[in-house]
Amino acid sequence: MDFTFKQEIATSPLTITSGMLFECNQSDCRDAEPLQVLGPQRFSCTETACSAMAYGFSTYHRLEIQFSDGKTRRSNVFRTAQFQSSYQVTIRPNDLLVKQEFTLNAFTPLTYLLLCLGCLVGIAILVILIILLVRRSKEKK
Repeated sequence: MDFTFKQEIATSPLTITSGMLFECNQSDCRDAEPLQVLGPQRFSCTETACSAMAYGFSTYHRLEIQFSDGKTRRSNVFRTAQFQSSYQVTIRPNDLLVKQEFTLNAFTPLTYLLLCLGCLVGIAILVILIILLVRRSKEKK
């Protein structure tokens, strides 16, 4: 998940000081638990954006972000959109509004590269099997 932020507040630009992504199974997020750090699984933020990587996300989520004005703002509950999803987060005076951004980028460039390599390996194995079968059938004649 990738989160970009835009500011609704007309004051000086706010920066992110820290944040948490809460995972929920209930649609009202009563059962919210912070995303655990497990190897590469984590939620992290820079001063202007956040991202999350997980082995598997829950169905519902909520953000809680601390900003340079000293305020902690919570978001609405939002659903997992898709693999490699992007969200636009509007910083409002007292809360955050998370909306899914539609994107056709289902995979990163690295994912495409790995898929291509996997296909090439699969084709190579298939060609080797065909050659072995043809040789075996000629030996039996």
